[in-house]
Amino acid sequence: MAELKIGQKAPDFTLMNDAGEKVKLSDLKGRKVVLYFYPKDDTPGCTTEACNFRDGISEIKKQGAVVLGVSADSVESHRKFKSKFDLNFTLLSDPEKKMIENYGVWKEKSMYGKKYMGIERTTFLIGKDGKITHIFPKVKVGEHYDQVLEALKEPGKS
Repeated sequence: MAELKIGQKAPDFTLMNDAGEKVKLSDLKGRKVVLYFYPKDDTPGCTTEACNFRDGISEIKKQGAVVLGVSADSVESHRKFKSKFDLNFTLLSDPEKKMIENYGVWKEKSMYGKKYMGIERTTFLIGKDGKITHIFPKVKVGEHYDQVLEALKEPGKS
C-alpha cells in the first residue's frame, strides 16, 4: 500500500464497532474525524491515549469532530476496554487488518531485539470533505491529545 499523504481522500472502510454495529467512514462525511490506530486494548500506552481522548472529548466535539479508535482487537475486547475505562467514543475492530493495512500502519516493530509485525501508533485527522488534513506518525501518548486539539483548531482545516 502506498503511503497516505495529506490532502488525499482517506480510504473508506466499513468495520464493526464496540457495540457490534457497522461503521462506515463515508457515513461521517460532513464531520471531522480523529482516526487513531493503537496496538492493543488495555495496555499501558493505549489506555493512557484512550483516557486522554475520553477526558478531552468535549473539546474535540466543540471542534465538530468525532473520535474513532482502531485496533485489531475483537468487538468483545473493545467492549470490555470501553466499559473498564468508561470511554465515550467509538472503538472499531479490524481483526483481518484490512483497514490497518490500507492506512499503512501495519509495520515491522522491534522490542528487546525481536522483530515482529504490529500497529504503529498513528493518528489521521480527516476533514469534513473526507480528505486527510493531518497525519501523526509514531505517536507519543503524553502530548498527543494536545497536538490533535491544536490541529483541529487550525483555521482553514475543515
